[in-house]
Amino acid sequence: MLTRELISPSLPVLHLHDKVFNSLQMMNDCHVSHLAVDDDGKYVGLVNEESLMQQADDTVEISEMKEGFTGFFVNENDHFLKALQLAVENRLSVIPVIDDNKNLLGVVSYRELLKQASEFMNVKDPGGLIVLELETNSYSFSEISRLVETNDAQITQLNTYTNPQTGLMQVTIKINKTEISDIVATFQRYEYNVKYYFGEELYENELRSNYDNLMNYLKL
Repeated sequence: MLTRELISPSLPVLHLHDKVFNSLQMMNDCHVSHLAVDDDGKYVGLVNEESLMQQADDTVEISEMKEGFTGFFVNENDHFLKALQLAVENRLSVIPVIDDNKNLLGVVSYRELLKQASEFMNVKDPGGLIVLELETNSYSFSEISRLVETNDAQITQLNTYTNPQTGLMQVTIKINKTEISDIVATFQRYEYNVKYYFGEELYENELRSNYDNLMNYLKL
């Protein structure tokens, strides 16, 4: 699944002329601690709640804080796992999504990314995720399966997607165990490009610990 498919229509985008107090109110209303900022449709940066609250005068425009914006984003054609990785590593509540011309298309919430990962990984039947990127003529299910099985594991789900811009295929694999470091090393030894991987650490620290709260929040 690509990040553009997960853009939330309910999450607003800030503009440089917005006031600090209005921006804080939007974050509070949406239950997020970050929001993306645009300037005439172009992505400017990501502002966080803490920096807004540190402003002595909450009636100033957020343009005065521009130097403090962070530049995190993903491209609309990026795999959703790239956005999840960015969110986890930087503790972001939303991830801005842009196109090739740096137009801001919207944002994806961390909750939605976690939901997608939970559904794909099936936390009731835990396993790891590995995303490979390769030339389409190099794809071989039998070889990929063999490399996984040499590490006493099995593929429980496999999806492929070919990026129309690069022509490269992304192969998303779910493995039936969460300890996948040996499998990742095997792919790398056979010169596969491992784009992303999530194993025991994500399952223990994010998916399993947050699953019940997440499901209650989403009322699923």
